[in-house]
Amino acid sequence: MFTLNCRGKLLATDAPLIMGIINSTPDSFYSSNINDDILELAGSMIAAGAAILDIGGQSTRPGSRRITAAEETTRVLPVIELIQKHFPQTIISIDTYNSKVAMAAVEAGASIVNDISGGDMDELMIATVASLHVPYICMHMQGNPETMQEQPHYTDIVKEVLDYFIAKKAQCKNAGITDMIIDPGFGFGKTIEHNFSLLKNLKAFTLFDMPVLAGLSRKSTVYKTLQTTAADALNGTTVLNTMALLNGASILRVHDVKEAQEAITLFNAYKKAP
Repeated sequence: MFTLNCRGKLLATDAPLIMGIINSTPDSFYSSNINDDILELAGSMIAAGAAILDIGGQSTRPGSRRITAAEETTRVLPVIELIQKHFPQTIISIDTYNSKVAMAAVEAGASIVNDISGGDMDELMIATVASLHVPYICMHMQGNPETMQEQPHYTDIVKEVLDYFIAKKAQCKNAGITDMIIDPGFGFGKTIEHNFSLLKNLKAFTLFDMPVLAGLSRKSTVYKTLQTTAADALNGTTVLNTMALLNGASILRVHDVKEAQEAITLFNAYKKAP
């Protein structure tokens, strides 16, 4: 079990947690929730079992267009402030690789920083997170969102991603970050085969003695393998989420909270069986 200090709110991972995705961007690979009422969406996710709501204003899908920090801040701050006002006990995560956005979001009520670049796209990010005293989700990505899926290549993906986190753990610790969450970065600079290899070997990442986050929701690994679409990838997502739970995931980052909670409930019952 891990306990994360989210600006005074303690988040325990004695059972797997759900992070609900709320996109505040028109440029998302799966956008069913963008036009929904944000407050209604947040409330339904919380009621269904989400412990964290992850707010993002910069699309990071393959080939996405990078926007300015000012534009990203304009997109996410009203959402964070609205959720913080109506659901003050809910833990909010800001999905950004920009340190200025992270700082503004935490000042507005966010209490976790979720960075797809592990600090590699903004050299000030790790120091900024340390100064904010919030948990840091550090993800592995090869390349950047604009080009990451063009020709991803690894000699041994599990070893290389493990080596990456060995270095990042030391870097974050030296900077003063006390709560770090590992995200192997499914779909970020990785082929479908790479993603399945990471999923199959996910237990290796629990050796860092940190929570492991799995973000598989409706990604191309699911729908391309099943020869379907992101819109029809819910069942496949649930299957892969269950595999992630069996292999040590502490947090599931999902679009569909109800189904993820059902997977966790069944997983918990399975674990308790004699």
